[in-house]
Amino acid sequence: MLNIGILGLGEGRSTISAALNSKKLNLKMICDTNLEVCRQRADEFKMYDYTTDYNEMLNDEEIDIVAIYTPDHLHAEHISMALQHGKHVICTKPFIDDLSRAKELLEIQQQTGKSVFVGQSSRFFEPYKRQRKDFEAGEIGELITIESHYNADHRWFLEKKWALEDSFKWLYGGLSHPVDFIRWYLPNIEEVMGYGMISTNGKKAGLKNEDTMHFIFKSTDGRVARVSGVYTSPTQPVQRESGMSCVLRGTQGASQADYHELRYAITDKTGEERIVTWGDSYLKYYFRFEGQSHHAGEYQNYLEYFVDSIEQGFTAYPDMKEGIGTVALLQAMDKSLQTGKPVKVQDVLNEYGL
Repeated sequence: MLNIGILGLGEGRSTISAALNSKKLNLKMICDTNLEVCRQRADEFKMYDYTTDYNEMLNDEEIDIVAIYTPDHLHAEHISMALQHGKHVICTKPFIDDLSRAKELLEIQQQTGKSVFVGQSSRFFEPYKRQRKDFEAGEIGELITIESHYNADHRWFLEKKWALEDSFKWLYGGLSHPVDFIRWYLPNIEEVMGYGMISTNGKKAGLKNEDTMHFIFKSTDGRVARVSGVYTSPTQPVQRESGMSCVLRGTQGASQADYHELRYAITDKTGEERIVTWGDSYLKYYFRFEGQSHHAGEYQNYLEYFVDSIEQGFTAYPDMKEGIGTVALLQAMDKSLQTGKPVKVQDVLNEYGL
C-alpha cells in the first residue's frame, strides 16, 4: 500500500474521499494554504494530519505520491518540487497553464525517474470505460471520426468575480475534457480550426473570454474530429442532450457515451443496438457529495490505476508527455480563436523548443 499526500483541498476533496475508500492507498497528509479549509476537510473526513506548508508534506519520507489540485498557474512549480523530493505525481488537468516550463519538467522527471500522471478523470467514468473497451475489441471497426461536446448551464459562474477576470477561460476549464477524448482516440492531431464568441448572457455579465466555441481537428493521417462547448445558456433535457458526450463513428458501427446520465449506446458490427445504463450503486460510487459534484469515483479509479502502474512498472496515461501535448493543442485552439485561422500544433510546440 502506497502513501499519498494531497495538495489543494478544493477539488482535492474528491481525492480525499477516493484515497480513504481505496484499499490500495493510505492517506498520509492533506495540505492547503488556507487553514480554515484544512480544518473543514479534517472535520469532514476525520483526517487530522494536515498542514498549510507544502514543504512539510514534501519532507515526509513516508509519502510516495503527491496529488496536486492547486490553481493552474501553480502546477509547474508544485510538480517540480514534488519530483525533486522523490515523489510520484498526480496533477489535475490542465497539466500546466503554459509551456514555458515544459522542457524543464520533462528533464526533471527523467533525472528523478518518478512517474507523473495527469488526472483526466472523464476517461475513468463508467460509460467512457465501456466505450473504450468496445472500441479496443473492434466492435465498431476502424475509427472514422470522433465528435465530443461539453455543454452546461453555468450561468451561475457569472456571479463569481474570478469568472470575469481576463485569465478565466472556459476553453481550458471546460473544453479540456472533450479535447482529451479526441486525443485519446486520435493522438496525432496536426491542425485545429475554431470559432468562438461571448454570448449575450456573457456580455451582460462582463465575461472577458468565449463561452461558446466550436472546433474542427485534423490528424496527421487525414481523419477529422469535432468538439463543441456552450456554457452560459440553458441545455435541453438530458433525455435529448447529455451534458458531456463522446461519439465514435467507425467503419462497422458507432457508439455514444454520456456523462451524468451514466448511459452508453452502441450499434456494433453485427448491427445489434444496445443501450447500457448504470443504477444507484454506481451513482453513489461516482457522485458522493451534494448534487453531482466532486466526482470522487472517477478519482478513485485513476488513483488505483496509477498505483498499479507504479507497482507493476507500466506507464499510466495520460503521462507528462501526453499532458504537455494536450496543453499545446489547447493553446493552438486558443490561438485559432484569436486569429480566425487554422493553427498547427507543432508550431506551438516549436515556440518552446518541444
